[in-house]
Amino acid sequence: MLRFLLLPALILLSFSSISQVLLKPQKVFDGMEMHDNWQVLIEGNMIIKVGPDAGKGTKVVEEIDLPGMTLMPGMIEGHSHMLLYPYDQTVWNDQVLKESEAERVARATVHARKTLEAGFTTARDLGSEGAGYADVGLRNAINKGIIPGPRLLVAGPALVTTGSYGPKGFSHDHTIPKGAQESDGLDLYTSVREQIGGGVDIIKVYADYRWGPNGETKPTYTFTELQAIVDVANSSGRPVVAHAYSDEAIRRAVTAGVQTIEHGGMGSLEVFRLMKENNVALCPTIAAGESIMKYNGWQKGKDPDPTRIVNKKMSMKA
Repeated sequence: MLRFLLLPALILLSFSSISQVLLKPQKVFDGMEMHDNWQVLIEGNMIIKVGPDAGKGTKVVEEIDLPGMTLMPGMIEGHSHMLLYPYDQTVWNDQVLKESEAERVARATVHARKTLEAGFTTARDLGSEGAGYADVGLRNAINKGIIPGPRLLVAGPALVTTGSYGPKGFSHDHTIPKGAQESDGLDLYTSVREQIGGGVDIIKVYADYRWGPNGETKPTYTFTELQAIVDVANSSGRPVVAHAYSDEAIRRAVTAGVQTIEHGGMGSLEVFRLMKENNVALCPTIAAGESIMKYNGWQKGKDPDPTRIVNKKMSMKA
């Protein structure tokens, strides 16, 4: 059986010198096709040449044979939260309210290293979930070579409407820290600029959330508010991504000009066609919803699929 090495991860973890090194695996997978007896020439942490004669005519300092191995490009993680970990270990509320930022950052450094070692060399980290701009610091530490990790594109605190996001269920006599930055109306112009000043790569907005009269998922921001967020972010050269499950929230976000829809579990065929027309991508986060249902006691294969899973399967078929 062939063993796989994720090429950029191997480079980032193992080679720091500027000299040229020729890697000679049994196979190279280029993302589309498998190639026998190809070679990969690297210099420092850059891939210089790939092919059957990659080392020809070059001053290779070292050749490394990788018998029985296949090299492949690093993978990209589209939606991650380095500052969180599975809710069956510690529920979201407790991570946000009871764990110090120092502890959360310490955990995030481990998550970043393990993500890279698993072969993911780029990740969108879409919200610090109550840890402010700690993800910006994590990204910077990786970029400076202080800790190992993938290239991170970070969203900082993210934006939510007042009253929609958690933690919830506490007495109104107390001010409870939120898992994202609450901002509405004209204040959004300032909030987006604050996040840009804080060093984010992406503006993330929660276009809907579970804040209906009976906890249903309903749109949060109006179209006008979403458009204001996009206008300010785009003027700085940054994209906006939208957490959106419901059909109407997806429609508003797409029409306002977001780059991607995150989750999209309740989207209709019509709204997915609208996304295609506007060149808006979907990041379906298939495993996330299933994991959350398991944390809540759902036994996959034994219990009927909960509504969230049914909706996700329907949206993927669409």
